[in-house]
Amino acid sequence: MASDKDIDPNRRDFLGKATAAVGAVGVGGACWPFISSMNPSKDVKAKATSLVDLGSIPKGKTHTVEWQGKPVFVVHRTDEMIADMDDSSTKLDPQDDKDRVQKPEWLVVLGVCTHLGCVPNRTDKGWNCPCHGSVYDNSGRVVRGPAPTNLIVPHYEFIDEKKIIIGKA
Repeated sequence: MASDKDIDPNRRDFLGKATAAVGAVGVGGACWPFISSMNPSKDVKAKATSLVDLGSIPKGKTHTVEWQGKPVFVVHRTDEMIADMDDSSTKLDPQDDKDRVQKPEWLVVLGVCTHLGCVPNRTDKGWNCPCHGSVYDNSGRVVRGPAPTNLIVPHYEFIDEKKIIIGKA
């Protein structure tokens, strides 16, 4: 049998630390599937951005695309539409047109009424919400009705002259 002189206390410290380390790795490995399940799924990641080909939208027309399950209106504005947007003094939620667009000929707004979430109908002068009568101009600014704010401008970037990407990757 070993005497007290032969027992090394450092050896027991090493075994305790090694056992704790192996246990911690085991707990981490067991938790990994639960942590991983909190990441967005592939279909959600696919809807995070939308690519829009601007070359297929003629001047004066609106193209509607889906982004995160919501409609987005992309309008190729004419020179007359742009000229009509200079005055922001009569709007309920005043905002200059230049602050709502990156390029004057292209308007990108979320196609959801800011009153109760309806989808407004396109008119020559902008949009009209059929549910409660909110009216928006060709810059997406609320002109009259119960809508409290302008149509929302989502984050978008021009990839080149003919393509934009809506959303953040």
